[in-house]
Amino acid sequence: MSIQFQIEASSGGGRSGKLITPHAVVETPVFMPVGTVGTVKGIPQDLLEELGVNILLGNTYHLYLRPGVETVRQMGGLHGFMAWDRAILTDSGGFQVFSLNELRNVTEEGVTFRSHLDGSAHFFSPESSMEAQIGLGADIIMAFDECTEFPADRERTRTSMEMTARWAARSKKYFEEHNDEVPWRATALHTAELRSAGQTRASAPTQATGELRWPGPPPSAVSTQSPATSATGATQALFGIVQGGMDLELRRESAERTIEIGFPGYAIGGLSVGEPREVTREVVEATLEHLPTDKPRYLMGVGTPEEIAMYAGLGVDMMDCVLPTRAARHGLLFTSEGKISIKQARYAKDSGPLDPGCGCRVCQRYSRAYLRHLYAANEVLAQVLNTIHNLSFYLDTMQRVRHSIRLGEGTRPLSGVSSQPKP
Repeated sequence: MSIQFQIEASSGGGRSGKLITPHAVVETPVFMPVGTVGTVKGIPQDLLEELGVNILLGNTYHLYLRPGVETVRQMGGLHGFMAWDRAILTDSGGFQVFSLNELRNVTEEGVTFRSHLDGSAHFFSPESSMEAQIGLGADIIMAFDECTEFPADRERTRTSMEMTARWAARSKKYFEEHNDEVPWRATALHTAELRSAGQTRASAPTQATGELRWPGPPPSAVSTQSPATSATGATQALFGIVQGGMDLELRRESAERTIEIGFPGYAIGGLSVGEPREVTREVVEATLEHLPTDKPRYLMGVGTPEEIAMYAGLGVDMMDCVLPTRAARHGLLFTSEGKISIKQARYAKDSGPLDPGCGCRVCQRYSRAYLRHLYAANEVLAQVLNTIHNLSFYLDTMQRVRHSIRLGEGTRPLSGVSSQPKP
């Protein structure tokens, strides 16, 4: 078993369901916070649990460079390394290598690139990306792809799309030959052997109530681990990625070729690379028409709260974006009344909550004046509180979207909708 996907309700193009992974049951459509280097910046894991995060995203490129895949693997994969027992998705590193521009060289075999940290030379191929992602041990990993730049002519876009298809086949071949090497599967096997022999070790991972846990105090939040975690047959899931730039015909061809290879889930990649927003939506809508309805659909790297609600209404099941955390660090906050730049002087004496319609711990406790003061004083707490609020707003948005789909109402407008208080 890798994953199971169940659609429980639909309204228009939107659908609501459950994505069952080896470490968590995830309600869809879902927004996945980005934890690039094994952390969602400024937010500890117990607070992510309290916010209701059941899946987050890690970045293979950054983790490969620091602390290194072998270090993470020896700690039990990302789950053990970052003390996170819920689901994780890792990208392939393709987009980050793409963004290096002049520091990379692409061939059929793979991509040679230089580290943005120290300039050292490295090489990624479909096989090495799979090896790294298996070592990191995420529940869901991505095929190695090439992200086509914008703008790009049709010949360049086709060449890139066809290489992505060939790389997808190579990714799947390596994954199928090595997916039993995932760190938490080896741990589960070892633990099962210890238990069958009647042995217990304080230094070894332990199982209780059908869950695989690492030593230490229990988490404060209720675990959402899937029973599959403790099953020795549980494996990672490899998703394919559809490319093709902004060319709708090439997107169709990419989708068909990726489906022919066969994956348990499909991602729409290569967007949010500088194209107009209306073009992004056009490409997403056109691509969704060619993806299987019984498999999860993942839109990579998009977008604002309004956009993620819109794409969920079109039939996207999974989304991620750095916007809520990045914007928070720059003082840009999302509210039911629109975006607020908390750095502005007009909030210096504003005693009201950031968002009267928000139930997050920030809006329930702190004034706009205090948040503005923290930001102006360059206090670390400003980034922490801003990030908590923005993540809460995004998660509330998806919760409302799921609720509306289940009621058969499509996706409701975001404005004027309150959320319930949270811890």
